[in-house]
Amino acid sequence: MIVLQITSVKDFMNRMLRTELFDHFLLSEATIRGQISYVIDGHIVKDSFSDEELHEENLEGLSCMPFGMLRDKCFTLIKGKHAPSYFKFVFQLSPENLNRTLVRSKSSVTMNDLNAVCMNIRFQDGILTCTSGISYRNFVLDHTFEQEWDALVQRFLLTNDIACMQI
Repeated sequence: MIVLQITSVKDFMNRMLRTELFDHFLLSEATIRGQISYVIDGHIVKDSFSDEELHEENLEGLSCMPFGMLRDKCFTLIKGKHAPSYFKFVFQLSPENLNRTLVRSKSSVTMNDLNAVCMNIRFQDGILTCTSGISYRNFVLDHTFEQEWDALVQRFLLTNDIACMQI
């Protein structure tokens, strides 16, 4: 796990909420606190969709909704005269990207060892942070995958010109 401080809050928020940069992540949860609090549970309620709708929306095999399908709603909740006092977004890797990351890491960790691979974005007290995280289903001794995920989060931010520093 690493914690990175994003140095340009406005630029980051613009990229996250107004571009497709984070659309390939799944949104597990979001909390936005301004004049009132909003809590979004990004887990898909399967019985709200027919099998055909799940297929058409490319939601088959996903536990959470892709951020791209919720981004406009999140933007609407955040925009306004006053910035929120607090927010948190918990992004997860999609199964496809998780599999690619596992292969790249050359780790002994498998999909069966993992609950989720996350990137947490949190704004509190005027500070915006990005924290990498992994929720394991089983105890693992091999931390190669964790190191790969930490490096990928840093590379993702730097490749997309998001200024940050490790804290």
